[in-house]
Amino acid sequence: MKRILTQCIKELAQFRRDKLTVVLAFVLPLGMLLIYGFAIRLEIKNINLSVLDYDNTSFSRSYIERIYATNQFVPVRYKTGGLDRGEVRATVVIPPKFSRNFQSNIPSDVQVTIDGTDVNNARVIQNGIKATTNFFLQDVQENLPKFKIQADTRIWFNPGRKESLYIVPGVYAVILWVFPSMLTAIAMVREKQEGTIIQVYASDLSSTELLLGKWLAYFIVAIAEATVIISFATALFQIPIVDNILILIGGTLSFLAAAVSFGLFFGVRSKNQTGAVQGTSILGFLSAFLLSGFIYPINNIPYPISLLSNLVPAKYYIILTRDVFVRGTGWTSVWYIPIVLSAVACFFLLICSRILRKMQFSD
Repeated sequence: MKRILTQCIKELAQFRRDKLTVVLAFVLPLGMLLIYGFAIRLEIKNINLSVLDYDNTSFSRSYIERIYATNQFVPVRYKTGGLDRGEVRATVVIPPKFSRNFQSNIPSDVQVTIDGTDVNNARVIQNGIKATTNFFLQDVQENLPKFKIQADTRIWFNPGRKESLYIVPGVYAVILWVFPSMLTAIAMVREKQEGTIIQVYASDLSSTELLLGKWLAYFIVAIAEATVIISFATALFQIPIVDNILILIGGTLSFLAAAVSFGLFFGVRSKNQTGAVQGTSILGFLSAFLLSGFIYPINNIPYPISLLSNLVPAKYYIILTRDVFVRGTGWTSVWYIPIVLSAVACFFLLICSRILRKMQFSD
């Protein structure tokens, strides 16, 4: 144990002296948090919409006002071909005798043309106009049939539809997976490039003690990273913890342990720092970004690629963070996550130990 602690102290001293590594550990993650926290938006807003009103009555104008009152659409003057040129995202055409047909209970079709280049946004526009139209009709029609059953819709967990409440807890998983693993991989492969690993082979320090010393050092650095990132984001985006803080602590520690072990694996396998950085940043980032449910729901990923998401540790940590910061259901729904992440950490450590032991004997 003393050798492991000595190795850990040596690694922390080297980390502190390397200013570039310190920047990579703390400054870049904060920049990534700001970019993702403010730039990623899943709900389209400020949609350019033009209206052509052939009826031009107080009734049709009130319908138009109701559409723009949603604050989802921005009024743009109607021009022929505006949709083709991309000047507007949707156009609404109100037919003649719109109000007269309504008063006479005669169906009157309103034509809505939507730019379908972006399928998701087109669906949002379609649903928004449909919902506004239905609400407008229910508001102005006095002789609506009285239903015995009436739906009362409520939004739980995030009633204000605050997007940062969904995005930022997911950003934690991406940042705390990429940067701790990258730092660990760089530190491990540096031993090979500088030739200091030969001294380790010649000493009585075992491969397991070397790995655990480096792992412990960068696990401490990862804890510092997590503390800074989560504290900064909580204050900046006003995202308080709604669940037991022990759940966040336990899940974060196990996730960081897996991230550092993942970085050790690439550090042991890579021959230079370029390969270590590319391996952890590309493979680690893409899997955490695309296959974890951070932005794209896992249910939307086609089979069998969706099965790969079960092997992505960031998926489990995102479930935990969104529960801690949004849902607050407690240990009953996330109890298995620290166990899974700890198993991932032990798996990578075991592989690293076997690889390094073979290298030590072969050299």
